[in-house]
Amino acid sequence: MEKEKKNEFHLPEYYENRELSWLKFDARVLNEAKDKSIPLLERLKFVSITSSNLDEFFMVRVASLKDMVHADYRKRDIAGMTASEQLDRINTATRKLVESQYNTYNRSLVPLMAANGIHIIEKYEELTAEQAAYVDRYFEEDVYPVLTPMAVDASRPFPLIRNKTLNIAALLSSKKDEKHKDAVEFATVQVPGVLPRLVPIPADTSENSGEVEGRTFILLEQIIEKNIDKLFLNYHVLCAHPYRVMRNADLPIDEDEAADLLKEIQKQLKKRQWGEVIRLEVEASVDKKLLRFLKDELKVAEEDIFQISGPIDLTFLMKMYGLSGCDSLRYEPYKPQRVPEIEPGEDIFEAIRGGDILLHHPYETFDPVVDFIRQAASDPDVLAIKQTLYRVSGNSPIIASLAQAAENGKQVSVLVELKARFDEENNIVWAKKLEQAGCHVIYGLVGLKTHSKIALVVRREEDGIRRYVHLGTGNYNDSTAKLYTDCGIFTCNEAIGEDATAVFNMLSGYSEPLSWNELVLAPIWLRTRFMRLIARETKHAREGKPARIVAKMNSLCDEGIIAALYEASAAGVEIELIVRGICCLKVGIPGISENIHVRSIVGNFLEHSRIFFFLNDGEEELYMGSADWMPRNLDRRVEILFPVLDDTLKEKVKHILDVELADNTKAHVLKPDGEYEKIDRRGKVLVNSQKQFCEEAVAAVPKTDHVYRERVFVPAEPAE
Repeated sequence: MEKEKKNEFHLPEYYENRELSWLKFDARVLNEAKDKSIPLLERLKFVSITSSNLDEFFMVRVASLKDMVHADYRKRDIAGMTASEQLDRINTATRKLVESQYNTYNRSLVPLMAANGIHIIEKYEELTAEQAAYVDRYFEEDVYPVLTPMAVDASRPFPLIRNKTLNIAALLSSKKDEKHKDAVEFATVQVPGVLPRLVPIPADTSENSGEVEGRTFILLEQIIEKNIDKLFLNYHVLCAHPYRVMRNADLPIDEDEAADLLKEIQKQLKKRQWGEVIRLEVEASVDKKLLRFLKDELKVAEEDIFQISGPIDLTFLMKMYGLSGCDSLRYEPYKPQRVPEIEPGEDIFEAIRGGDILLHHPYETFDPVVDFIRQAASDPDVLAIKQTLYRVSGNSPIIASLAQAAENGKQVSVLVELKARFDEENNIVWAKKLEQAGCHVIYGLVGLKTHSKIALVVRREEDGIRRYVHLGTGNYNDSTAKLYTDCGIFTCNEAIGEDATAVFNMLSGYSEPLSWNELVLAPIWLRTRFMRLIARETKHAREGKPARIVAKMNSLCDEGIIAALYEASAAGVEIELIVRGICCLKVGIPGISENIHVRSIVGNFLEHSRIFFFLNDGEEELYMGSADWMPRNLDRRVEILFPVLDDTLKEKVKHILDVELADNTKAHVLKPDGEYEKIDRRGKVLVNSQKQFCEEAVAAVPKTDHVYRERVFVPAEPAE
């Protein structure tokens, strides 16, 4: 009977398909663009994010499903769907999302932009005579020299169209060949990515003499379309329409066969531009004959063609965000505050010796993490620096410090994850720089992505060797640390220091210790630890003791974890989940998940931290880490889960969870029908967790920091 009950927790109808759940997440992002209480330029930003999210989803997830269909792979997912069934459902859901996206843009945001004196001219026919002359001059001087028009005929085959590039397709008829004047030829020209897509033009002052210069724009493709006859002088242009292709960008790397992972990834990156076409976007008014030609030449199926009612690829709207003179149309920028326990410019090692320090980004600055490596690089007492790097910024100060440390003669070991999706090229460049500086660079592990976030500094001190460790939930990226919510801890706890050394020994030399102190690693035994922690709460509930789990993460789609949560819920465990993106768990199933509540917070910052709380019969345990509850994180990646040991830090981390569970402004709550709804705020005190954390971080900074302190700079040597 017990076994039957356990099997019941695995029934496919109790699970949501991960791809459909992701599309619901992107719809929640789009909901922010629909929210009239949000400033206009912020709303445009969310439309742009929705578009870039969807691009990556198609290039990776949809591409992967298409590969499965081609390979005749028939295994069903946890929701009981085959790859082809998933593609059908994704197609329907995506069309609904795209329609909603363009309705929001065309019906709400374009009129609102116009009301605020911002105009995007989408059809060149709408230009005034003055604007048309300006656009033609801009074409002649700036655009024409860059273009490469390509005709297709018997001697010139259809060109390779690069992934994600915007192009203009045209049908032409010859001016000279009177015998074949009805013959139609095809041509295409790429809209150059090296030129700005959003081109400022003079305002139309005929209607509104007070309109501000620099707030009227035309899209580059419209400029090219208006002047396309100048590219094909011997032809009549019958029609011209923009189009864009999305290609399979998943990297198929056989690591066992790849003798040199670095070279293999560089080779595959080139192929990413030319994979199978998985989506074709065309203008809704496209000529039928032109569309048929594109469809045949690109070998794209009918169901993969999207006819767009507006500008193709709305990611250009992100460029609108920085418009000058529009401060009232944006949120007031937030400046990350200093960490109260760390005095800027002071000895960071001394601060860490004073006790474990919690970092909460972007509310608190990422500077201490950069300073940690920078000070270690120049400190004569530091013997070694070891760090894992997954994604870093383009001009990373951490990379510069690691290189400097190696040049200063320190032992520097860096694990660079070359398989960090869409960051592979960037990672290859700076991995080579580190090697040239004398760092020992490890290029990941065969079959596993190294996703853990850990930095270890080994320092010689009066009482012997001391190890300082930084552990985090997010990447060592000083740029995204201003946009992503993440947590980190500085510690010189001896047990964690020993574990940190063991982690790097394992990564560089396959040397796993006989036992671990505090850190929990995937893929070794992180899954087992989570299952035990959930099972312990289940046992306590069955014994009539209070039992509670609160977990915050990016994604939840692991069948084993979800089944364990169902079992815990059925036993009476109170479960609160804060899941930003994919959630394959269903709530409100009678006798199964009635005690589980799921919320997703979509705000100005991207929720990225992973925090796990277990009541443990009053002996509360708190963990943070780099892993989501996904099969890839638990089974196919090197991840680290670390405990929050200090009581003061425990209260701070619990506070983060409590505030997010109280959020009724940016939170969407999962309903039993699988849809997400914003919370009814009528009559309630408004709680916006991200805004509250900003206010708390400002209030926590000692007031002396807000007072100008005069400094006198004393020359190192007396002036002559």
